[in-house]
Amino acid sequence: MGTKKPAFDFENAIEQLEELVEALEEGDLSLEDSLKSFEDGIKLTRECQVALEKAEQRIQVLTKENELPEAEPFDLDTDDD
Repeated sequence: MGTKKPAFDFENAIEQLEELVEALEEGDLSLEDSLKSFEDGIKLTRECQVALEKAEQRIQVLTKENELPEAEPFDLDTDDD
């Protein structure tokens, strides 16, 4: 039985990032804790970036599916001589 990775929660990740930033800005963390928080923040940032890229791709697919072909001007002056 394979374990299924839980769905990524973008809003939760943003909240976690905000908490990490606040903790780092307070300056009360040890060097080790600061590095760990920074590392966690980088990981969350990358996961958020991937989620945003996937969302952008979905939007592009959806808008492209709903696009109507553009009308092209019809040229009556054809010189086929």
